[in-house]
Order: sequence, then C-alpha cells, then structure tokens
Amino acid sequence: MSNSYVLVINSGSSSLKFAIIDSVSGDAIVSGLGECFGLPEATISWKFNGEKTQEAIEAQGNHHQHAIKRLVTLIESLGFTNDIVAVGHRVVHGGEKFTSTVKIDNQVLTEIERLSDLAPLHNPAGAKGIEAAIEAFPNLPQFAVFDTAFHQTMPTKAFTAGIDKDLYTEYGIRRYGFHGTSHFYVSRQAAKILDIPVEKSGFITVHLGNGASVCAVQNGKSKDTSMGFTPLAGLMMGTRSGDIDPGILEFLMKKGWSQDQVFDMLNKKSGFLGVSHITSDARGILEAMEQGHEDAKLAFEVFTYRVAKYIASYLIPLTSLDAIVFTGGIGENSNIIREEILNNLSLLGFVVDSEGNDKARFGNEGIIARSELLGAVAMVVPTNEELVIARECVERL
Repeated sequence: MSNSYVLVINSGSSSLKFAIIDSVSGDAIVSGLGECFGLPEATISWKFNGEKTQEAIEAQGNHHQHAIKRLVTLIESLGFTNDIVAVGHRVVHGGEKFTSTVKIDNQVLTEIERLSDLAPLHNPAGAKGIEAAIEAFPNLPQFAVFDTAFHQTMPTKAFTAGIDKDLYTEYGIRRYGFHGTSHFYVSRQAAKILDIPVEKSGFITVHLGNGASVCAVQNGKSKDTSMGFTPLAGLMMGTRSGDIDPGILEFLMKKGWSQDQVFDMLNKKSGFLGVSHITSDARGILEAMEQGHEDAKLAFEVFTYRVAKYIASYLIPLTSLDAIVFTGGIGENSNIIREEILNNLSLLGFVVDSEGNDKARFGNEGIIARSELLGAVAMVVPTNEELVIARECVERL
C-alpha cells in the first residue's frame, strides 16, 4: 500500500465529509458523508471499491464525535490503519491570521474557534471535527487548510471595504474570499493543460455550485474574488442572494422584519430558490425551463448574466488572460449554463465550440470556447479540493 494516504475531513454544522486520498495519484480510496447531525435520522455512508454502505449514527450526544469514531472502525476494518500519514481538515475561515496551511496544536485550535465570529456557521463545526479527530487519531499529525488562505495575496485596494476604516481595524471587516482550494487547484491544472508556466499565467476561475465565486488569478496568485467578508457576497447562488443594495436590509427591518428573518431570507431563501420559487438546484431550474416555467427562466437568466458580469469585470485585476476556467458542480456539468454565460461575453470575442462544450462534462476537462480578440480560451477543469488538502499535508510532514 502507498505511504502517502491522507484522511481529509470537512466538517459542516450538520454534516461531515471525509475521504482517504492518495496524495500521489489523487485517487479517493474511500469517500463518505455523515449527515443530518442533530436529527434522529443522522446517518453515515461511504463508498469503497464501487460499493456504497449506509448506517444510522447513534442518536445521543455529539454526532461529529460518533461519526469519527465510526470512521476509525471503518479504517481499521478496511486495513488502512497503518497507511494514513496525516489528517487534513478543511477550515472555512482563517481571517488574516492564517495565510497558509498550518499544523494543528492547541493554539491553532483556539484561534480557529476565536475566528467563529467571522464564520459562525462553519468554524465552530470545523473545530468540532478537529477535536473529535485529535481524540480519535492522537498519534497522527493534523493540519488545517483554510478556504481563505489563497486569497491573502489580494492587494489592499481589492480587499478594503468602502466603509469607515476603523471597522477593519477593530473588527477585521474586509473582503476575505472563499473556495480558495478550488481556485488554487484549477488555476494550476489549467496552466498544465495549456502548457504555460503558472508563474506567467492569467486566469479567471469560475467555481459554480450551490455556492459560487469568481477569482482573478495572475501568475498563480489571487488578485480579487467575488465572495467577501462572508460567503454571502458576489454571485447569486443556490439559496444565497449574492450582492444586493444594503439599503434593502434597512428597508425590510423598517417594515417589521427581524434581523434573523432578513438574514435567513438572504442565506436560505434567495438565489435560484428565491427567484424561481421552485428549487435551489440548477438541474431543477433547467428542467422547469424546458417545461415553460417563466420564473425558472428568469432565475437562469439572472444567474448567467451576473456570472458574465463578474467575469468581465475581473479583466481589470489581470495583466493578461489565458483562460476562463469553469469548475464546481454546475461549472463542470452544465453545458447549457456555460454556453449562456459565454454568449453574454460575446463582446469579448468568445465563440462557443458546441461539440467541445457538450463533451466537457461529468469529469471531463476540455476547451469549450475561444476568443481571437483576447487570444484566450474558455475551458472546463474538474476541481479536486481534497487532493489539494492531502498534498498540503504531505508537504509539511
């Protein structure tokens, strides 16, 4: 067996994703998900050798802990106990404290918990997963890989908010950006595919999924990104609004809405779901469009228009453009959404290759459009955040 296996853990507020990754080949040897934490129907499932297994999780107590305990016995039963060299944790928010992957100790864990003010839905869950993993694997080195770290290369003019600067000094209010491991990975893969040095490259990476963001990557470094202080900013998403006039918040609260109602609406009842009143899933939006549902069509048009606007605006931070790179669940699989986005960019000279666009789906990479005007292409690169986390860990052993 390989000696480069890393257990990658991604703890959510009510879920825990995990995978055993071969950091050399990039293969996921085992992958799984614990979900519905806090509910009686909490389960853990995993895939190994093409077979999927699912079990209920003990109803009482800390579900993160129960899930990781079951993960320990699973690893033992599959014979991987002596082959895992490290545990890597995806942590959403590293603030300005963490600009790269770090080995976890008590001080790091305390700092992750302290940053919970910046990511109240994510960092406390990440800390729970870390604590449970340290208890379960006390002899393995454990590392935190931060979503925000890649974006710490943004210049001050890109991350500074147009508000009283004291709010940055006192509370750390600024643009942080997220999906950093994905933007990092696909920009490197795009450079390999196009056979250009990443240190002399220019990309606009477009991560489209239930959460979505755009990033300007020059010479391998993030120069600007659409998510902000929180993952609510930027593009319209599955249930999140993206950018809106902040005056809307004051308006609704004057109408009697509570703070909780306003932010529940912005985070959970907006985006595809809010505009269509049907679903937060892009596939459901496309199906409803085919059936003539006008609000689904509007959600499709709003989403693709806003993505195109962000892409065009991210020419500004770049000094060169080699490619627009689509990734994420929607970006990798929806040829219809990609085509509409690129049609909105026709003034930049992009012409869609219909055959290439159709082929670049379901795990297949490829060039899907070209612009002679810019001397650039649009392409699809499937992301692999787990592999980034695994390799970050191995590099620091």
